[in-house]
Amino acid sequence: MKFSESVKPISYLKTHASEVVRDVSENQKTLIITHNGEAKVVLQDVKVYEKMQESVALLKILALSGKELKTGNYNPLPKSLKNVQKRINDYKKDQNEVQS
Repeated sequence: MKFSESVKPISYLKTHASEVVRDVSENQKTLIITHNGEAKVVLQDVKVYEKMQESVALLKILALSGKELKTGNYNPLPKSLKNVQKRINDYKKDQNEVQS
């Protein structure tokens, strides 16, 4: 993204709101809106925002996983698989009880 093309004053947004929203949405752009010459707001396509939030969530999971590995706070794979299988079996048992 070129910031030189993505920075607009609030006055531009006020006079071209519909056009700006359409352009941001159709082209999945991100705009920085300034007020009194200072960057104040980011206007972003919702799909781009959602992708960014998913990326941040994955990065948090990776960081947490790395921390858990360093502290030794994890289960070996065979134990984890056994726990998953137990949860699946418990779920199936619960579903059978509900259907009966």
